[in-house]
Amino acid sequence: MKQPHCQSFEQVFASQLKNMAATLRPGTIDNYQKSVNSFLRYLQAAYPQIHKPSLLLRDPHILGWLRSLHERGLKSGTRVGYLFCLRRLLDALALNTNEPIEQGLIVSDDFPPPDKYLPKPLSPENDRLLDNELRKNAGLMCYGLRLLRATGMRIGECLNLATDCLHPLGQNQWALKVPLGKLHNERWLPVDEDTRKIIDQILSSRSLASATQSVVTTDLLFPKPKGCKAAGNDMRRVLNTATVRAGCSAHITPHQLRHTYATEMLRAGVSLPALKELLGHKDIRMTMRYIQVSQNDLQQQYRQARQNIVSRYAVPGLPHTHQATLKTAIGIAAIRSALDGTIQLLEIYMRHLNHNRVRHDLQCLDRRLNKISKTMTTLDSPPE
Repeated sequence: MKQPHCQSFEQVFASQLKNMAATLRPGTIDNYQKSVNSFLRYLQAAYPQIHKPSLLLRDPHILGWLRSLHERGLKSGTRVGYLFCLRRLLDALALNTNEPIEQGLIVSDDFPPPDKYLPKPLSPENDRLLDNELRKNAGLMCYGLRLLRATGMRIGECLNLATDCLHPLGQNQWALKVPLGKLHNERWLPVDEDTRKIIDQILSSRSLASATQSVVTTDLLFPKPKGCKAAGNDMRRVLNTATVRAGCSAHITPHQLRHTYATEMLRAGVSLPALKELLGHKDIRMTMRYIQVSQNDLQQQYRQARQNIVSRYAVPGLPHTHQATLKTAIGIAAIRSALDGTIQLLEIYMRHLNHNRVRHDLQCLDRRLNKISKTMTTLDSPPE
């Protein structure tokens, strides 16, 4: 009696997932299917008499399933994903079927608070060891891992790069066109000369492989004859091997290379809004989860900020002239002293001036005053 009931439920969900597959990615549909499988297994074991959505009740069916997810020790993020998928499926069924489905089966309070993990950048030592190990190998996936570390891309974005992804911008500037990824957005990523060399090495390695093997012609930078999932697993396998050979002190995942890139960019002076664009995030709160701000970072930036405050708002004193004699009061030394003080005031004023045209004019004036001051120095020599 149990099998027909579950099978009927499976058919209802399968039909709805088939409709949703027209607009969602295969990976997203897989996540929905996992949620459905978990829910149906629970119903089959606890309530085999429930054979259609209209019979579902919040208590005990949905709440019982929630308790089972918690008792299984699933992480908050996993439970949130299951709840989101099932709620959307039930909402879609309520609109697309004639059977009445109880409202409010899943409410906002059912979603557990997300687990907040610290960023996971590589330690400087592990980062150095891994880089040295990857440079020793000329494999395509080793180049791909170095490209991940140099750009902070997601592994799926890297594997979907086109062969012509690198574009010149003039004046020895280049940008990498990152394809549609997890958030369905393209972006341009600035790259340096080292990253350009990595891409050249990938293209050379790819050409050699095509010449010696029967590789299917493709416009992708990384050929994937067995699919994207298999290519991703190959890259993770290469990373695991390189981590062990390099003698790293911890297990390393490809996504940690993205965390390491983000932390490095922040410490190099990249602002959070700019870092958000580099990483391809839609919300800066997500960017904050990728960066690690150590106590040394805080101390360094605090000292720099205090120095900037002091230099910006300090009021310089004019150089003192010699004690009052008629010669020094109206002589060349007094004129030079006044010039030097004027130059100091002018340079401090320009530091926080936002008007570019006015700043340019003041810079020209500053250069002229410096020339006059140097000329006055030659006139200040005693007559022979």
